[in-house]
Amino acid sequence: MEDRILRKLFLGFIQIHILHHAKEHPIYGTWMHEELKEHGYEISAGTLYPILHNMESDGLLQKEERNVEGKIRKYYTATAKGEEILGQARAQAYELFKEIKD
Repeated sequence: MEDRILRKLFLGFIQIHILHHAKEHPIYGTWMHEELKEHGYEISAGTLYPILHNMESDGLLQKEERNVEGKIRKYYTATAKGEEILGQARAQAYELFKEIKD
């Protein structure tokens, strides 16, 4: 049960993390999966890809398909709306972490 609760809490952090990197440069699923893993997030590809698709549907990410070594790879970049939401999330996270630190 605790894992499920933590997973729900971390989902928001994961989306902020995705927006941060998608603002910096185009990202793709496998790269993002590895990036999240490096930061301690245990997330499967079966969880990550629906998050990316939902963020695209919500207008936070824009998808571009590119041919990479004969395979289609989907790259995502943050939209203007995604960048705006990221800015708001950053400000709120900053205030929250100031309050709860130590």
